[in-house]
Amino acid sequence: MTEAVIVALVTGGLTLTGTVISNLLTHSKTIYRIEQLEKKQDKHNNLIERMYSCENAINILDEKQKNTEEDMKELKGRLEHAS
Repeated sequence: MTEAVIVALVTGGLTLTGTVISNLLTHSKTIYRIEQLEKKQDKHNNLIERMYSCENAINILDEKQKNTEEDMKELKGRLEHAS
């Protein structure tokens, strides 16, 4: 083999090695970023579930308040008729 072919093979091999290493590092960074986004999404989804539960609790409390107000009006009416 001539010297030029050997130099070309060595250069090509080193270039290929550098490219593979670079791709592996980039891949690991991408995986890390995706995992971080998944964590943020999980927190967001948890917040949505908690807000849904809070809204349900508020609706129940509103209904109880309406019932209590109606009961109080009814009791006031009875007291007025009794006196």
